[in-house]
Amino acid sequence: MMEKNLRSSLQISAEEFLLSATKIDPKSGKSTLKTLIFNITPSSNLSTSLPSALHISISKSIDSFKQPNLSNDTSKSPNSPPTKRLRKSSRNRKKIEDSKDGEGSNPKIHDSKRQVLLKNLQIYTFIMHLCISHPKKPFSPINLLPSVQALHDTLILYESDQILQSDIAGLCEEWWKDQLPERETLISQSLPFLLSKSLTLRKKVDVHRVYALREALCLFDFNDDSIEDLKLLLVRCVITPLYLKTEEGRKFLAFLFGLNLQLVKEALAMIRSQIPFGRKGMLEAYADVLFRAWKVAEGSLRDEIEKEFLQSLIEGAIHGSSSSLAASIRRVLGGFINQRTTNGVEKLLFRLAEPVLFRSLQVANSNVRQNALHLLLDMFPLEDPDATKDIKDALLNRQFFLLERLLADECPDVRVVAVEGSCRILRLFWEVIPSSTITKILTKVVDDMSHDLCNVVRLSTLNGIIYLLDNPQTHEILKVLLPRLQHMLLDTVLSVRVAVTDLLLAIRDIRSFQFNKVVGLDALLSSLASDHPLVAQKITRLLIPSYFPSKVTLKEACSRCVALIRRSPIAGARFCEFAISEGSSLNSHVELVRVFIGLALSPSGLNPDQIDGFIIAAVNLCQSMLSEISCKETLNELFSGEKLKCMFTAASTVRARTSILSVASIISQDNVSELLEQCMGLILKCGGLSENVEGQEEVRAAHKLMMSYGRFDDLFEALTNLLQMASSRLHIKFGSEMPKQDVLRRKKKKVKLPVKTSKKLNHVGKRLLNSGMANAEDDYVLAAAAAWQIKDLLKYEDTRNAVLNSPVLELAFYSLKAISWVTIQQCWHWESLDTSPVLAYTALSLHTCLENIDITDLSDEKSNDLHSTGPSLGQTALDHSLNYLLNCTKKLLCASDPGKSGHSTSELKQGEIKMAARRRSRRREGLEDIPNTTDGGTEIKPDIPELKRISNIVKMVTTVLKFVVDATSVGLVHDNQARALQFTSAFMHYIISALEKKEDYNSLSNEGDFKETFMCLKSSISYAAKLLNLVLTDLSDSLPPPAEISYLANDILNLVASIESHLGSRHAGYLVAVLKPWLPDLILALGSSHVWIKATQESGSPSLPYNSKLDIPAWLVVLSMTEVCELSELRHDEQTENDLVTEVLSVFKKLMEMVVLYLKKGKPIILDAFGFILLSGATFGMEREDFGLVLALVHFVCEKLMGCDYEHCEELEMILSSLQEIYLQVEQSTKDPEISEDGRQKLECVKRLLESVGMVDM
Repeated sequence: MMEKNLRSSLQISAEEFLLSATKIDPKSGKSTLKTLIFNITPSSNLSTSLPSALHISISKSIDSFKQPNLSNDTSKSPNSPPTKRLRKSSRNRKKIEDSKDGEGSNPKIHDSKRQVLLKNLQIYTFIMHLCISHPKKPFSPINLLPSVQALHDTLILYESDQILQSDIAGLCEEWWKDQLPERETLISQSLPFLLSKSLTLRKKVDVHRVYALREALCLFDFNDDSIEDLKLLLVRCVITPLYLKTEEGRKFLAFLFGLNLQLVKEALAMIRSQIPFGRKGMLEAYADVLFRAWKVAEGSLRDEIEKEFLQSLIEGAIHGSSSSLAASIRRVLGGFINQRTTNGVEKLLFRLAEPVLFRSLQVANSNVRQNALHLLLDMFPLEDPDATKDIKDALLNRQFFLLERLLADECPDVRVVAVEGSCRILRLFWEVIPSSTITKILTKVVDDMSHDLCNVVRLSTLNGIIYLLDNPQTHEILKVLLPRLQHMLLDTVLSVRVAVTDLLLAIRDIRSFQFNKVVGLDALLSSLASDHPLVAQKITRLLIPSYFPSKVTLKEACSRCVALIRRSPIAGARFCEFAISEGSSLNSHVELVRVFIGLALSPSGLNPDQIDGFIIAAVNLCQSMLSEISCKETLNELFSGEKLKCMFTAASTVRARTSILSVASIISQDNVSELLEQCMGLILKCGGLSENVEGQEEVRAAHKLMMSYGRFDDLFEALTNLLQMASSRLHIKFGSEMPKQDVLRRKKKKVKLPVKTSKKLNHVGKRLLNSGMANAEDDYVLAAAAAWQIKDLLKYEDTRNAVLNSPVLELAFYSLKAISWVTIQQCWHWESLDTSPVLAYTALSLHTCLENIDITDLSDEKSNDLHSTGPSLGQTALDHSLNYLLNCTKKLLCASDPGKSGHSTSELKQGEIKMAARRRSRRREGLEDIPNTTDGGTEIKPDIPELKRISNIVKMVTTVLKFVVDATSVGLVHDNQARALQFTSAFMHYIISALEKKEDYNSLSNEGDFKETFMCLKSSISYAAKLLNLVLTDLSDSLPPPAEISYLANDILNLVASIESHLGSRHAGYLVAVLKPWLPDLILALGSSHVWIKATQESGSPSLPYNSKLDIPAWLVVLSMTEVCELSELRHDEQTENDLVTEVLSVFKKLMEMVVLYLKKGKPIILDAFGFILLSGATFGMEREDFGLVLALVHFVCEKLMGCDYEHCEELEMILSSLQEIYLQVEQSTKDPEISEDGRQKLECVKRLLESVGMVDM
């Protein structure tokens, strides 16, 4: 019906046809309209009447749409607030008035009329499109032009109808493409619309449409101010990813660079701003756009690109503030560098880069040298295409000279780039480089750079050689040079060793090379046996074609693998560990396991190492195949219980036995009882586990096996009985300090073990009982091994749960407690100290507390020589253990205290530091010796060095301190925090006293035991600082902080100062590095009481972290000495000594500089507290008439803390009050005639400092 109506109206007139067309649905009626219009012939009257009718209809619709009441701009904005609600009478009157106005004033009616007009315009636009695209061209473009122009000129009015706007823009676009008359009049609105649409919708088809209209941009006058909006759209295209990703988008951007100079400048500025943040794809797109633009640009436009933009890029690539920025710039320049064969490009690059590049390769700044080298390598060879051959050769030689020079650059980063760049140049330009130059560069790379101190340079050497191998012409000379790289397989850095194996794998794939001539087979097998799994796996991949090839018979392959194990058992075993992962078949490996087991059980002609090698290899293959279900049954047959027992008996090394136990715990067998009994014997007889890594693995494997077969209770009961017997022997040996043994007997339970296990345990017990009283250390070794096993069992969840649920847990706990007492009290008597009993005791205490397992016994705790009291009702085992260990350790520290002198700290430290400045040649006398007997009368072995005793004590106390911190960190220590802080302070005092007693500091730092002691000392400092952090975190705002916090912070600073004055700056630097993360906590702890009083506004005076009536801390004395060295008022004859002191105390000075930085960044209240502590030391100096101390501390406060750059001086109430008191004391003292002239001068300096901060006004 619709088509019939349209056809009949078309026969009547064009106007009637258009009227009928507006009544159809735009979507469904388009095909009908297309059919009817395409049937119009050139001879039809409609060919002339339809265009004129269209023009009239379009004009009428546009005029109607432009009427104010149909405009989109209403008097009331949709977002405006609602009007005031009218009264009822007013509303009625309003309705009457509205009814008089009629329907024309109704907004809904206006909106519907506007929609009708828009719909009509859509139909008219579609008909215009059909007229233009008519295949027979019956309509004259001249007749259609007025209608198209009318639609184009009003394009902006139809913002509410995006479809109509797109149709009109498409109409103008088609008019332009068909090159119809006056097409330039249809661009000013349509092209900006299409640009905006492409930027908004971000569709590739819109970019294609814009690119098709690019020539229309030449019609615009870009110097006119009215075109600014279009310019903004064009510049936005430069940073739009869609334009950069598409080929036509990049072509369009390149076209923009030929339109207008100002537009080019703005586009280049936009690109420049995007380079620092652009990704790889965006930067490469900019490179392509710039190169395309440069090719088509001419005159001033090309000059702008070359002289302004590209020249700035060259300079930025060299002087970039960061390597990433320089790399981004080089990526943009790559658009020209990669097109250097294009006419004019190489000349351009030479002209821009030559003036700055060679000069930049020799500047002092290493970053500039590195950037310039990168640019040179990208542009190599840099040459002038118009120059003569001699000039080109000279320039090339200059580049090689600079490259060789940079291979020896002082900066490792530059050397890395030089090595890799040299190899890249040789690979790409081998044919044109003189042979002498090639030999010279390669020899330097292989001989010198492979021995470079920097591991990154060594790694780059290998990577460069691997890259160089891609050029077959390099192989002949590399055959000679590569064997010189064999030493790199033993490099200390893993990545270098991995790179060596990568090099060997690359060589293996080259027929003319033999990798075993580069690195010998013995060296490869050695690395395979002992190196990291990454290296071992790559070596396995390298050797598989030789020792387990897939192209030979299975029998031959197995015989080759057997030969490998015979030659190097450990290497062969590791070869089998990685063989499956490198692609060998499962069936071949099953046969290989069968062969290995047969050889291990029939070891004729094999030495013990080879037997162990076959056992380990078989186990490694088995573990690799266990994930395959098809192999499990065969493996169960191969590793039967009887065979496992025989292999365990045949194994001669710990590693072999460990491998058998590990596979036995995975493969379920019925007949493993004898193997389990052997495991029990191994567990009971082992000793020295804490330092025996292989023994630890063997014991863990035994534990796992016992656990897998449900024999864990037997295992733990055996360990407990062993601990009980050892504790009884040690109790008899070392007297009444031990807990009463009736407790242990009361807690002991009957342990039922298998007969053989009981026999083995009884055998061990008899050996213990028959060993004699002189073998207490043997008892201790066995006890320590058992304790280590319990500690290790607590690491893993399954075994930990089994331990905590064991019926003999309480007995084990008290046995460990007894042995821990011996360990602590006798630690300085034994040559070899094992802290495993204490570690096991503390770990068991922590876990029982965390699991709420109560194993305390109130009847056991009575007053004894340790001054320990039994736990109160509700006190946990952890509380008891903590008190017990602190008491034991306290007694140890008291018994071993090296003594104290009668000098004050200030006198002592000044004397010590000055003597250390004179190379520590003299020491003060009068320190007490460590007592030679214990309280129980046990005599210390005279052959144990004093340093060994100190080392044992430090190691032991560090172990206890770790337990204190661990317990505090999990929130299990609250009531004992003050005591824990006191204990830590006592430990700090002990270390300081030990340092003061040692006379020869240089020999101390060179002794072997000192390294272990210093490692424990670093751990102790870290634990002490962490304890401060935990206690500070747990403080309540309502209660004052305990004084022990500030005391411990004070002692830590004293220790750092003492370490530097006695052992030197190197060791002090290690401690400061450990202390640095905790420095804010240390500062806060030092002035905690001051901060709390000031923050809570509580009454009372803050306490100092030291007794100011007796002495001041050593660190304040050291701080004063560093400050004295900075004061210009010192006499000239003291300058040399002060320089030496400054050198000795350089680390402590840096520590104080860090403290000042933290204080100035933090709250003024904390700085106020710290300054008050310093000025309290100055007050002490005034009382003792130590005016140098006063001057130094006042100088530090006034110049360092209250310097001109500090903005909160008025908030430093305690500092200002103290300074005022000191100022009054200084004024009085300067009037005292008995003061020396030197003292008077120092007081005058103090007075000037105080006046500089306003004390005279106060």
